[in-house]
Amino acid sequence: MIRTFRPQDLDALLSLWLAGNLDAHPFIPVEYWKGQADAVRELLPQAELLVYDSGAGPAGFLGLDGSYIAGIFVDRAARSQGIGRALLDAAKQRRDVLTLHVYRDNPRAAAFYRREGFACCGEQADAQTGAPELLFRWARG
Repeated sequence: MIRTFRPQDLDALLSLWLAGNLDAHPFIPVEYWKGQADAVRELLPQAELLVYDSGAGPAGFLGLDGSYIAGIFVDRAARSQGIGRALLDAAKQRRDVLTLHVYRDNPRAAAFYRREGFACCGEQADAQTGAPELLFRWARG
């Protein structure tokens, strides 16, 4: 079930965020992600968060900042079960246009967004890490 964020979700979402970033971005130093955790703890409740609740608690979430997808994170044990797609579909129902960035060195994520109808429309260096990232965009219709 997809639902909105509840304050009691915060610790679980932060754990999903950290584990997801460490798994998907081995080319970024671990210290970078751990150093961002306090800021993310403060920022998460300010975003529009769609939470996939497995019945035993959050198994994934998607963060929206306007029409920008700040990230999709799914518990490692629950990946490849349609949770990411379900979260993305819920975001598509709420917006006519969506954008996001994917690190170029994360081809699995880039392929996922392409399969889901996103088109790559640019490349830049991430301001915080310096790593190259791709800009993706989806529009209804």
